[in-house]
Amino acid sequence: MGALWREIGAAIGQDFSDLRNLAHAVQATVRLLIATLLGGLLGYERQRRGRPAGMRTHMLVALGAAFYMLVAEQSGMSLRDLSRVLQGLLTGIGFLGAGVILKTEPRREVRGLTTAAGLWLTAALGMAAGLGRLSLAILGAVLALIILVYLRRFEQTIEPGDKDRPS
Repeated sequence: MGALWREIGAAIGQDFSDLRNLAHAVQATVRLLIATLLGGLLGYERQRRGRPAGMRTHMLVALGAAFYMLVAEQSGMSLRDLSRVLQGLLTGIGFLGAGVILKTEPRREVRGLTTAAGLWLTAALGMAAGLGRLSLAILGAVLALIILVYLRRFEQTIEPGDKDRPS
């Protein structure tokens, strides 16, 4: 009976062998958490403005992108193969983004472009975090928040009669 449990333990150990040691597990956890938090920041801004893709959506997009990058990196993919993962990921995000873009008929406005662009950027932030480029991911999120919060105010000074315009 002891041999059976050893076999079971060995099989389970092999399934968890992608996290080689505690330092590697912490590194993966930090990357996923940073991606999720950065996605949450962008999503919070969108949700606060009542946009269709909010905090949870942005968090999941960033987490998913980071996860794909971690899996690709840990599997030892070549740069060529990694580029295919990136292409597939960005194509999928494009479909998500298309889902939040609406064209309203009475005024023939297009709504949701900023949110779609935010989802696209959120995926890029998640990719950067997943690949361990945390400084770059944080810088990208800070710039995105500046654009979403402060440039909106600047746009309103350019077009003061259009304060109800969606962003």
